[in-house]
Amino acid sequence: MPRRANTESIGHLVADISRLIRAEMDRAIAEAGIGVTAGEARALFHAARAGRVRQNVLAERMGVEAMTLSGYLDRLEAHGLVTRIGDPKDRRAKLVELTEAADAVLDAVSDVAVQVRRKAAGALSDDEWNALLEQLKTVRGNLAGQTPKEDAT
Repeated sequence: MPRRANTESIGHLVADISRLIRAEMDRAIAEAGIGVTAGEARALFHAARAGRVRQNVLAERMGVEAMTLSGYLDRLEAHGLVTRIGDPKDRRAKLVELTEAADAVLDAVSDVAVQVRRKAAGALSDDEWNALLEQLKTVRGNLAGQTPKEDAT
């Protein structure tokens, strides 16, 4: 006898949507020939948002292991998109900073993200999409222990 499982719960839906959006971003970024992977693009966006940031803090904000981020940053640094410098407050730590060359990549990835968003939204109006985003931000804030006004992401 099959077991009852609610695959339409919020957890399953959010996990499925996340997986599908990441796969679509991977495909679209590769197809666009931008020269970075979706993971590397995420690292660039998080670094752009943070400004000069410690590598371990960036990994934490992205929700990835330090070694995963290190691989992304190695490739981004080789492409001249980021620099890593020693933290003057802690010689063991590295600070990540974007180069000017990263701006063009961020713009190109942003264009791809707009296309993926349009595909994901389908027949939803802009108002419906924005309402969905606001509701999801509230859920995220609730789970993170923040009120929506405290949540800047």
